Amino acid sequence: MLLLVAGYLSSRFFRTDEDATVFLPGPTTHGHHQIEMKCAVCHEPWGGVREQSCIDCHGAALAAGDDSHPKAKFTDPRNADRLLAIAADKCVTCHVEHRPEATLAMGVTQPQDLCHQCHAEIAQERPSHKGMSFTTCSSVGCHNYHDNTALYEDFLAKHSTDPATLLQALLPELTAKTKTIAGAGRAPEPDHGIPSGEGGGKILAAWQGSGHATAAVNCTACHAAAGPWKDQPGQDSCTECHKEENAGFREGLHGMRLAQGLTPMQPAMARLPMKPDAAHSALTCTSCHGPHDVDTRRAAVDSCLQCHNDGHSLAYKNSSHYRLWQAELSGTAPAGSGVSCATCHMPREEHVVAGKSVVRPQHNQSLNLRPVEKMARGVCIRCHGLGFTLDSLADPKLGRTNFDGHPGRHVESIDMVLRRRSSSAKPK
Repeated sequence: MLLLVAGYLSSRFFRTDEDATVFLPGPTTHGHHQIEMKCAVCHEPWGGVREQSCIDCHGAALAAGDDSHPKAKFTDPRNADRLLAIAADKCVTCHVEHRPEATLAMGVTQPQDLCHQCHAEIAQERPSHKGMSFTTCSSVGCHNYHDNTALYEDFLAKHSTDPATLLQALLPELTAKTKTIAGAGRAPEPDHGIPSGEGGGKILAAWQGSGHATAAVNCTACHAAAGPWKDQPGQDSCTECHKEENAGFREGLHGMRLAQGLTPMQPAMARLPMKPDAAHSALTCTSCHGPHDVDTRRAAVDSCLQCHNDGHSLAYKNSSHYRLWQAELSGTAPAGSGVSCATCHMPREEHVVAGKSVVRPQHNQSLNLRPVEKMARGVCIRCHGLGFTLDSLADPKLGRTNFDGHPGRHVESIDMVLRRRSSSAKPK
């Protein structure tokens, strides 16, 4: 307790994050380690964990995923007996930080027989589950505690006959952003801060071929939006037009430090292997998007590979996905048929805004990483059948090869649904 109080105070009074490391009772999980020095984000001044802190960060994702174990289920008197087995109405029952020796995948600190506590009679309720070990409950393609939207019976049955690869696999087109700004469409004169000569000419040439120029957003829109000219306007100028993208960015591993008022994330802070040359680069909007050329194609692949040095990332350029991306860039394949890093990790999402359908990229690159089934509905089945998708996601070898090849494992979820429905349809 004293350590937590000291850590809380240190996060407010020490000069740097590193100064407070001595007060940590233990390192945090992969999802929280970047902000572990900001104790007050999760803890009360006296050291306890605020349940609301979990909801503030994860509540929207739980709602979007149709949380299969919401708190409301356990506040229902009919399920009161369940709480005697496990206090499932509290996040910290299953997710306890600073205990790396007891932490399993996805930050779970409950033992693997967690599901068995409430579902001990599943073999009697569903004969298909007879003889199964309790450790299979959370296997890829079977169940996950919060979000089973890719595994609902109706959804599995609907996609049971999908081919491995769909005939037409195209991403939806992004909805262009437009903004009317006084003087837009013309570049400012050199005395507004644009350097004259070759350097200034390159900047103007880059801008003229950018999405900003197409949307009539000129130099002063970013450099002089709120007063005098600034040579480096910072991330706030991006937020003026890209509020949704900025919000997503700050929810993910790339931007969560900024969301808590900390310095930007640097690759050197990551737990995945990163390229040494990029170790101390600050991650902001312009880390991936050039401030003048705004080349989304560069941001979709090259920006990722300039930092990431893990096996999955390094395997990308030897994969079928990369060959599809190259074909799209060369014009030999239609737009939207290529598969970039962003295709899977920053997917295009359809929203309804003011009665109109708009397509935006999701800038929270962590959103669909864990559990891995979250990739299925939002990404994989745009190009592949559900059965092939679940089999592929369940094969750890494919992850290491950037999903180049066919899965070496088979998930029986669809088979079990079809057998169950076939059995129910037979006359008795």
